[in-house]
Amino acid sequence: MGISQPQNLRTPPIEKLRPYGIRVSLPPGDPFRKLLGPEWHKLHWYSTPAERDAALAEMGRRHQYSRAGDKPSLVFEKVENLAQSRGL
Repeated sequence: MGISQPQNLRTPPIEKLRPYGIRVSLPPGDPFRKLLGPEWHKLHWYSTPAERDAALAEMGRRHQYSRAGDKPSLVFEKVENLAQSRGL
């Protein structure tokens, strides 16, 4: 029998492996690097390459409420945790 309300557990259940990721960083010369530091980055992890690719397409698209001259200044890179993806 499964758990009906898993959010009420004291410790979260073991999550499935998420070996496929996207590394979001700032390009060289971006003014936000002065605030966040030159090595700032954020990692987002996904279970399958298809999930990662869909998220990457969504992250990289032009926002619908952006002004005409606005251009996103983030760098998106595909990353992979080889130990998890190959079951090592």
